[in-house]
Amino acid sequence: MPITEILKQNARKYGSEIALVEINPEVREDRRVTWKEYELIERGSSEEFRREITWSVFEEKANRCANLLVSRGIKKGDKVAILLMNCLEWLPLYFGILKTGALVVPMNYRYSADEIQYCADLADVDALFFGPEFIGRVEESIDKMPRVKLLFYVGDNCPTFAENFLHLSANQPSAFKDLPLTDQDEAAIYFSSGTTGFPKAILHNHESLMHACRTEQKHHGQTHKDVFLCIPPLYHTGAKMHWFGSFLVGGKAVLLKGVKPQTIIKTAAEEKCSIVWLLVPWAQDILDAIDRGEINLDDYDLSAWRLMHIGAQPVPKSLIKRWKAKFPNHQYDTNYGLSESIGPGCVHLGVENIDKVGAIGIPGYGWQAKVIDEQGNEVPQGEVGELAVKGPGVMTCYYKDPKATAEVLHGDWLWTGDMAMKDEDGFIYLVDRKKDVIITGGENLYPVQIEDFLRAHPDIKDVAVIGIPHPRLGEIAAAIIELKPGSATTEADIEAFCQGLPRYKRPRKIIFAEVPRNPTGKIEKPKLREIYGAKRLVAEQVGS
Repeated sequence: MPITEILKQNARKYGSEIALVEINPEVREDRRVTWKEYELIERGSSEEFRREITWSVFEEKANRCANLLVSRGIKKGDKVAILLMNCLEWLPLYFGILKTGALVVPMNYRYSADEIQYCADLADVDALFFGPEFIGRVEESIDKMPRVKLLFYVGDNCPTFAENFLHLSANQPSAFKDLPLTDQDEAAIYFSSGTTGFPKAILHNHESLMHACRTEQKHHGQTHKDVFLCIPPLYHTGAKMHWFGSFLVGGKAVLLKGVKPQTIIKTAAEEKCSIVWLLVPWAQDILDAIDRGEINLDDYDLSAWRLMHIGAQPVPKSLIKRWKAKFPNHQYDTNYGLSESIGPGCVHLGVENIDKVGAIGIPGYGWQAKVIDEQGNEVPQGEVGELAVKGPGVMTCYYKDPKATAEVLHGDWLWTGDMAMKDEDGFIYLVDRKKDVIITGGENLYPVQIEDFLRAHPDIKDVAVIGIPHPRLGEIAAAIIELKPGSATTEADIEAFCQGLPRYKRPRKIIFAEVPRNPTGKIEKPKLREIYGAKRLVAEQVGS
């Protein structure tokens, strides 16, 4: 069954009930208002921007989107991209695209103009929805994307090079004649990357999306009464696939635009949220704010909140001990996944296994997992190998990249590139990564991109970028820089040079030292990790 059928069912069963809420705690005078289902609410001494739509309106807006796309020639198998910040429009667009039989292609809102162009070409994008924040980047890249025939702007003050989606869709029928879709029909392309930093296009079918719904609901027992607080970006497979569990049962979701501790706690209380998915830094910030007295939990009614779960990066055991001390009634779960396995849930801790915090857990609902050697044979318990997973959520392939597909898909098994071990109870612990990707605050950084940028500095002879541990972000990027002889370049000079990088890609630590290379010319990053303490150890996870 295609996932679009769930939206139809929810609209039929819960049509007048609230499906989605958007909350922006920082109201700006120049805020571009799109759909009119909104209100400004005074809460205490502040105002916040709040919009909501019912399940019937959600379905109608998806239908109007689908009708517009079909009227413009979009057909089954075409590719339609979404480049938006989290907002009330995002999910109706997603489902509207799927209704047409086209593939939805979510794009990272941090992409530069060059990255937008690269990913659009890679995924054969035919149409693009974009918001106010991306006008400049889209305008800069549009001449380099000849395949993109349709540009729809989602917002007020539409630029001249695009069409105003909100005006056009308002004139479309609110009903849509559904196309026949099967589980094996292609549904979505998500982007990932390896150590080179060049994104790969990950192709998933409708079965993958539906399995994400079922897996999440089985793990966390969502009911129609649950309220899911969604903070991470919707372009990612993480938060959206967790929301899919609530979507399956018609539960309400709150899209929060803000990660300040007070904002999260306030929203959870006022919206009666029962499920909150966090990243490690956000959980740490909440606990620190409580310890500093900036948040008094007695001021909030958090009685509805039953589950806090975390994914996207390793979870310190000490963090969950602190959390349970402050929120003793909360269930907790760790989620492991990757975009190639339709996001979180192929391995998870399980709310009943709180004593195993530190592990990523056991195979999720409908999944299998094993730890293997380089030949694909399972390694003995306690030994380190590569984690492989198998289940209905494994990607179809890397789109148009059979070589890369063959490297990770071995029969029905996906080789994840993550090194792991199993304990005597069958629980899996991550040990290290084959890939050099740095996970900082739940976001991936690709060292080669940063290294290539730094190598343009005239005084840099060689450079290597690695991840080193950070108490709040999990890891940060550290640049080991070998200067040319006689250079007087300082750390401040390098930091000034790095202003040319997006903020999240700038190295947080600069180390002037020799960059070791092996006889074949490759940087010896394992050696650098040992020198600078970046090697991830199982001891902290399994031990104290």
